[in-house]
This record gives sequence, C-alpha cells and structure tokens, in this order.
Amino acid sequence: MTRLERRHEEAVTAALGAGGAARSSVVASWMRSARHHGLAPSLRPRDERMTQAELAQVRARMEPVLVSAQPTLDRLFGVMGSFGACVVLASDTGVPVERRGKASEDGDFARAGLWTGTLWSESAVGTNGIGTCIAEGRPMVIHRDQHFLSANIGLSCASAPIHDADGALVAVLDVSTAREDFAEAFAGLVSHSVTEAARKIEADLFHARFPKARMVLVPGLDRGLGALLAVNADELVIGATRAARQHLGLTGDLSRAPVPLADLLGLEAHERPEDGERAVIARAIARSGGNLSAAARRLGISRATLHRKIGRTE
Repeated sequence: MTRLERRHEEAVTAALGAGGAARSSVVASWMRSARHHGLAPSLRPRDERMTQAELAQVRARMEPVLVSAQPTLDRLFGVMGSFGACVVLASDTGVPVERRGKASEDGDFARAGLWTGTLWSESAVGTNGIGTCIAEGRPMVIHRDQHFLSANIGLSCASAPIHDADGALVAVLDVSTAREDFAEAFAGLVSHSVTEAARKIEADLFHARFPKARMVLVPGLDRGLGALLAVNADELVIGATRAARQHLGLTGDLSRAPVPLADLLGLEAHERPEDGERAVIARAIARSGGNLSAAARRLGISRATLHRKIGRTE
C-alpha cells in the first residue's frame, strides 16, 4: 500500500465516523459504499470483464443509444483526448460499452479497470463517476481521492446521465483522465462539456423516437437542447424529454395519452371546427404564395368553393 492510499483510507474512515453525509454528496456516497454495499476503501477490485457474448447482449439492448451517441462521442473525444482523457459510454447498470481513447494511454485505463465490459456500479467499486451518477441520477465530478476505493484515486471523472424519450435513465456519459496534473477546478469545465454532450445525445435519441413530429423547445427553461416536446400535426404533445417532463409536470406515456400543446404552454389555440378549417386554408394559401387558384388545387376544391370558404371563415 502506498502512502497516498493509506492516507486516503484514513480520510475515508474519519469522514464516515464524523457523519458528514448531509453536508457532502461525496461523503453520502462513501456512506452508501461502506454501509449499504459493504465495501472497504482497501478493497482491490476484481479484474473481471464480461465475455464478448455478454457484452454483445448489453450493447444490443442499448442499440438506439449507441446509434444516436456515435457522432457526439467522436466530437467530445476530439476535444477531451488532447489532455489524456478517455470518453466512455456506460449502460444503466454501470458497464462501459463504448469508449474513445488514445492508443498510447489505453494501458493506463486498462490497468485502472476502466474498459468495456467491466463493472463500475457504486455497489461494485464504491464512489466513482459512472456509478455515483447512476445512484444519484445527476451529473457528477469525482476527482481523484473523492473515489471510495484507494485503488481508484488516480482517476478524475466527470459523468452525466442520459435519459430516453420516456425520461428513464438508459446510459451514462463519462470523461475520465489518469493524469496527475488534472486540476480539480478544470473538472467543472469538463463536467459542463460532458453534460451538454449528454443532452445532445438525449436530443438525438428523442428525434429518432419521433422522426415525423415537430420539435418544440420549452420556453423559459435554461436547459438548451434538453427540454423538448414532440408535437404531432394535431398540435398534441406525444413525447417529452426528461427535462421537459420535470418542468411541466408530465408523466406517463404521452403517445397513448397526448396533451394539447396550447394547454401546456398557455398558447392561443383553435377551439371550434371552423377554426381548424381556417387554419388549413391559411396554410394552403401561404404555401401557394397567395395564389388562390394554386391553393384551391392543393385543397382539391374549386376556386369558387375556396372563395366561399374564405368568406365564411373571415
């Protein structure tokens, strides 16, 4: 055991004895690691990985996320790889299934166990970026000796959850580095980038789920791409991201029980059958550049009929 590892174990033991869980999310995670999961800081993680067949099963279950995430993983690694970081996409159980890293640094991460097919749940290895992000359901930064196990204090990790179109946590995006000169203050900037990348993956996943719907960004909410509504041609909300659900108090399967967009956002809406007809006519005229004959052809009616309808709806 190195001197750093001994000091870390002493610090964890002292924090657990002092009971600082209410004041620190890290200490709260240490408490879960020790008292709920029965781990000790001195534990050496078992060097076990899933078989190729087992990993393939996890990847198959995550296929929609994997497809949506690829471009964002590449872009994020293009930025983060320059300072010795790897980018990891993990399952909702804490298993890395996809990673980006430099070949010259892969050995460091492999020795640390941060590799595809390993298990980084909080119950398996205590406080860590991936597992604690899953446990708390929010972005996390775990910097070096904030890890529970002394075996992991060489890593600094920034993670963010990824939710599917129903608001369920389905994956974790993580950026980790083993560099000793990685400053804790810089971790906040990395965490912001990771969180924004996770939101981008959520948005892409949401678009893939509702490819023909109109996307509406929830107004008055500083969540960037995160707070989206999927709206059908009848102006009914048939889907909402987790951020939108939380902000608007939405629950359940919106595709089965849609909600009027106007009701959610307090917008003016057509309430009578003739209002709907007027909207259809207005769209046809707009698409025809104001040409009534072309608009009538679009609507499959005569120009005279269109004139009568315009007269009734004015």
